[in-house]
Amino acid sequence: MATCPECDAEIEVDEYDVDKGDLLSCPDCGSNLEVTGLAPLELDFASDEDDDDDDDDEVDELGEDDDADDDEDAEEEEDLDE
Repeated sequence: MATCPECDAEIEVDEYDVDKGDLLSCPDCGSNLEVTGLAPLELDFASDEDDDDDDDDEVDELGEDDDADDDEDAEEEEDLDE
């Protein structure tokens, strides 16, 4: 049995069925957890590295689109000034 670091709920996990690095989800709060120790069984927050990489890509794509919109806005303002 292990304890969720987020909500302190007891999570029933057979330490013989998991390996260090396995990912679990807390049934009470839904936190993504990683097995960090086996004897005793310890859980910690799972890193969201994959999700962060995806978020960065979306921001970059949006940033490029925003720049293109800014250029179009500047051209429109120039046309209005003339």
